[in-house]
Amino acid sequence: MRRVYADLHIHIGRTSAGEPVKITAARDLTFENIARECATRKGIEIAGIVDCGSPAVMADIDRMVEAGEMIELPRGGLRYRDATTVILGCELETVEEDGGASHHVSYFPGREEMRVFVGLLRRLVTNLNLSSQRCRVPARKLMRMALQAGGVFVPAHAFTPHKSPYGSCVRRLTEMFGEEGMAGLAAVELGLSADSFLADRIAELAPLTFLSNSDAHSLPRIAREYNVIEIPSEREGDDENGGPCPTFQDVVWALRRENGRRVAANYGLDPKLGKYHRTFCPACERITPLDPPVVKCDLCGSEKVVKGVLDRIVEIADYPEPRPPAHRPPYRYQVPLQMLPGVGAVSLGKLLNRFGTEMKVLHEARAEELELVVGRKLAEMIMRAREGTLSMRAGGGGRYGKPVTDGADMQLSLGLGQ
Repeated sequence: MRRVYADLHIHIGRTSAGEPVKITAARDLTFENIARECATRKGIEIAGIVDCGSPAVMADIDRMVEAGEMIELPRGGLRYRDATTVILGCELETVEEDGGASHHVSYFPGREEMRVFVGLLRRLVTNLNLSSQRCRVPARKLMRMALQAGGVFVPAHAFTPHKSPYGSCVRRLTEMFGEEGMAGLAAVELGLSADSFLADRIAELAPLTFLSNSDAHSLPRIAREYNVIEIPSEREGDDENGGPCPTFQDVVWALRRENGRRVAANYGLDPKLGKYHRTFCPACERITPLDPPVVKCDLCGSEKVVKGVLDRIVEIADYPEPRPPAHRPPYRYQVPLQMLPGVGAVSLGKLLNRFGTEMKVLHEARAEELELVVGRKLAEMIMRAREGTLSMRAGGGGRYGKPVTDGADMQLSLGLGQ
């Protein structure tokens, strides 16, 4: 088997003509730039781009295919430079009967299936050209539409306090999809402020595969979280060279743990680095240091707080400790290179010039090789990030946490975890 790196939640900021797609995303985050960044700098071999339902984005995709810059694979997906397979996705916001809103991503094997799906959406979405638009149906109906069009369906950043199933809609997914509807879910995306250890305290999630994706709003943020997917190392007929390139079908099989494919590992931030990990009081501008669950401010008593992911999971958990099923792969904490203290543009450039991609720096480069390029201090920092031994200061209320290196901050950070 061969292990490939997959980030399945990447946004588009603008089209090639400069038309806005994701308003809050970077202008250079175009479809083509994402494919190039994944192939040449990140080392991401499967990239899920979640704004492909936009007709303006589809025009960019059509242009690249017609120009021969991307090849449509027989088993689904678009292959770029024989280096990265792009999976076409569409993130939408649904509204439940009680008004709760949440985001979900539907993935499709190719352009035709995406067009069928968009056709079903035309009367339900006001402006299809923009990202993550509100779809005037509940999540269970959107899932049926995605499956009808030949796609698969994944709840996005499932625990965040804004626009997520557990964070702003329900205590259990069965309330949203029904017992029978749970079988229609391909996986659940954890989000930056959660991990498998937290999610495995909820019993209904045991049968499902977990995804750790970046939700990138800029090129540097791609692959701040990602997955390792195992596919066959030898297979004919999937690209023009007959090589074992990953396809949409491989991704679906991996999510369902079928035909020898699987998600073999999740790589992500320590949840403390996520910007919604702990409860935050906007009035006091303070992240709580108290044991979870904290549902109101311990200083001013306000209940108008941004409830943290950790606090929400503790509030609704079935178990006091995680109970991972036998199929659950390891979740490995890893800090992206750009978030490490002292790693700037110059250091990153040196590392990429020497090792090729960020995945090779993070997974393959030896400590002594790193030291020759960026010196002992940064080499040790990268190795600690790889091993998951950096201390963290918790984030909350939209503010990211951060790795800390001095003794005082380390002690503080150790009191803010799970």
